[in-house]
Amino acid sequence: MARPIWRGALSFGLVTVPVQLFSAIEDHSVRFRQFERGTSDRIRYRRVNERTGKEVAYEDIVKGYETGDGEYVLVERQELDEIAPGRSKTIDVEAFVDLGEVEPMMFDRTYWLGPGKEESDRAYVLLRDALTRSGKAGVAKFVMRGREYLALVRAGPGDILLLDTLHFAADLRDPAEDLPRLPGAVKTRAKELDMAVGLIDAMSEDWRPEEYRDTYTERVRGLVEAKKAGDTVVPGAEPGEPTKVVDLFEALSRSVESSRRRGTSTRRKGKRAKAGPELSDLPKTDLDRLARERGIRGRSKMNRADLEKALKAS
Repeated sequence: MARPIWRGALSFGLVTVPVQLFSAIEDHSVRFRQFERGTSDRIRYRRVNERTGKEVAYEDIVKGYETGDGEYVLVERQELDEIAPGRSKTIDVEAFVDLGEVEPMMFDRTYWLGPGKEESDRAYVLLRDALTRSGKAGVAKFVMRGREYLALVRAGPGDILLLDTLHFAADLRDPAEDLPRLPGAVKTRAKELDMAVGLIDAMSEDWRPEEYRDTYTERVRGLVEAKKAGDTVVPGAEPGEPTKVVDLFEALSRSVESSRRRGTSTRRKGKRAKAGPELSDLPKTDLDRLARERGIRGRSKMNRADLEKALKAS
């Protein structure tokens, strides 16, 4: 069972609800250690006093803020807590806004905002139901691990509240200042715009997040397994060339036609779904995964046809 990363209370108006914060995101990326090339020697990082060269325990480290000319003001963790008593224990809802008004660029990380004490479940459920009915979200602030967060409290799936940490407006960078150049006053042609909208329509479908996987991590795991088995690693295909302006309309036309054919093929697959997918219907990444699960050797050297043949034989 997961442990809460923060405990406190959610306050809106004169109502205070005990809550607990849990991470809703799990990182599945491949973790690597560092080694010196040509050896099996691990590389490790230590907290070292730069004057004495001795390692320093975590509890003996304080924060320092540079004021200029190499001078620092040292601050204890306790002093940071004392300047805002209670802020690290309370999520203060300051206003309610329409969820659709919040720019997606503002969102940072999502947490489960679970109930705290059982006797306060009625107030917790009341807030969740009110947010669901109104379509609103609560804009709040709270302090966690020595940092103040702007947050959004909203009704989530499974009868629970969600808390999204947000970026402050001052944290968002201005593309006009940071990008070397912007598109400029380029006007789209009517026929190209119609074709682009048609392509979007042809590629539109219901949002099914479970169908999207981290294929790069799968490739990394495949690379590790291939090297462990002594197999040759086949590099991936290079990205395509940018579309030339003179070929833009033709590329859009072909894309629309291809998407329509793919949509027809998808509908046919749906009719056969109960019988299970055909190998020819699966992407190569799924074929690689199946071959790995069945222990087929030399799969890193196989193209799609070879993988299908090996899987049928197995």
